[in-house]
Amino acid sequence: MVDYTKSQARDWAREHWKGCIAVTMPSYSADFSRINENAIRHDILKLKELGYAGTLLVTELNITPEENARVTAVAREAGGPDFQLFFHAAFNTLEENIHALALAEKEGVDSVLLSYPTAFWPTSLDEVFDYTKQLADSTDLGVMLFGLPAWGFERIDNAGMPVPWVRTVLDEIPNIVAIKAEQGNPGIPGIMEMYHHFRDEVVISCPIEGETIPLMSVLDFQFSGTSNTNWMSDYFPRAFELARSGRWEEAMSLWWQVAPARAANTAILVGSAVGTTVINRTGWKYQEWLAGFNGGALRAPAPRIPDRLMKQARQALIASGLPVTDLPDSEFVRGRVSA
Repeated sequence: MVDYTKSQARDWAREHWKGCIAVTMPSYSADFSRINENAIRHDILKLKELGYAGTLLVTELNITPEENARVTAVAREAGGPDFQLFFHAAFNTLEENIHALALAEKEGVDSVLLSYPTAFWPTSLDEVFDYTKQLADSTDLGVMLFGLPAWGFERIDNAGMPVPWVRTVLDEIPNIVAIKAEQGNPGIPGIMEMYHHFRDEVVISCPIEGETIPLMSVLDFQFSGTSNTNWMSDYFPRAFELARSGRWEEAMSLWWQVAPARAANTAILVGSAVGTTVINRTGWKYQEWLAGFNGGALRAPAPRIPDRLMKQARQALIASGLPVTDLPDSEFVRGRVSA
């Protein structure tokens, strides 16, 4: 249980949402019949070791609401009371998301990342508002609004989530406490516009590592999440804290050091996402396995990551001076930790 009410949610988020938030995908037993709790625990402890303040428990995969609740319980036990756990509202329908959120809330999740189902095809921003409000109204937890071209809302308005619409959301939904601003991605129009208009009311998150650190020369970010930066080990929490504490030049030195990893990340993910709007989560799993996380194949249907991209990711970590396993890639699909 969290210690804030809906009316206090924005103040609570301003106080507690600090640092970098990673992502955690489910891991499974060898026959994929159940969650691998040992692997989930391993990954959460690894994130804490690397300096992450919390994680998004990814549900945009073949996982049930009940299984996600169990992942939440294991993550809460491993992470402790101060480790931020975000529910990923990415199930198939509004009703399923509300049900899954209620289960996860009982097991200790303390924040929500909004998402919109693939079957949700609004023809007006009023419909988007109604969906957003119904989900937010179902919980007292703080909810992060997520502007992303993948939703397809640009067919309604070129901005996807334009400023007047966001203004209405913030006025009428008190537990919207943050904006994950990727409107207009690739590029920074969304983050700049949301920061310009709403930074004094809610937390503004730039989740894209390659933009966050440079922008911190002129923008005051306290929080960045959620994304797969954990495959670069402790680089991002370190660089973020340096920039936050007035040592931006040192943060940028680290930023340039990891440029090969950043370029490889773009090559691995962008090619699969363009035209499909679907993230290659197997690619994310492989990347973090290289850095010491459990890894392991995802349940079908799941994308694959080609051998050439595996080699590119591995060599990029080496070129960036970041930790990388010496295990062969054949070990990735099995995962590090037995169920």
